[in-house]
Amino acid sequence: MPDPTIVIVGASRGLGLGIATEAVARGWRVTGTVRGDARTGLHDLADAHPGRVEVATLDMTAPDQIAALRQRLDDRAIDVLFVNAGIATREAFARLETVDAAEFERVMLTNAYAPMRVIAALADRVRAGGLIGAMSSGQGSIAGNERGDNDVYRASKAALNMLMRSYAARPEQKDRAFLLLAPGWIRTDLGGDKAPYTIADSAPLLADLILDGRRDPGLAFLDRSGKAVAW
Repeated sequence: MPDPTIVIVGASRGLGLGIATEAVARGWRVTGTVRGDARTGLHDLADAHPGRVEVATLDMTAPDQIAALRQRLDDRAIDVLFVNAGIATREAFARLETVDAAEFERVMLTNAYAPMRVIAALADRVRAGGLIGAMSSGQGSIAGNERGDNDVYRASKAALNMLMRSYAARPEQKDRAFLLLAPGWIRTDLGGDKAPYTIADSAPLLADLILDGRRDPGLAFLDRSGKAVAW
């Protein structure tokens, strides 16, 4: 049997790169995407594992780039498709009444609409018995919002969760495994240096959930330890 394959959208650094590194170490083949032409950690990983790690360019908000990625993967069977990319601007963590419409639209476009457009474009390349997933957040839990903060970021992740749930509920997807991950507060460029978790201790846990999640059809919303998160 050929080695299993994973496509990670947003793998240039941080958690995406950490998960890609874990997947390669476990014998998987990885196609990871980066934005732009600058050299990234994913390029270093590809150099260290020739023929096992492939770098592709993708800006999720650009339909022509989604189409180009689809064409690039058109003859491949994918075992796991995982969308890690997203943004968290300073304004996204402000109160809604202080955020202008353009910024609200940018965060919602990048964190909710664009991931689902990528998934819709590539879903038929994912094998029967494969998994489609995306990086969500515990802040996307409506039930868990008891502080009333981070309005736009919370809204974007809640929207992602709903869109994924809607997609997974379609009759043609009933036998597919879907996963939304809430990784916790992690020490990345997004999370800052006060976060309690590191990429080194988080990537193996998240890789376990992503790579092993193919066994369970249906949609799960899980935290880093594999426990269900309230919607």
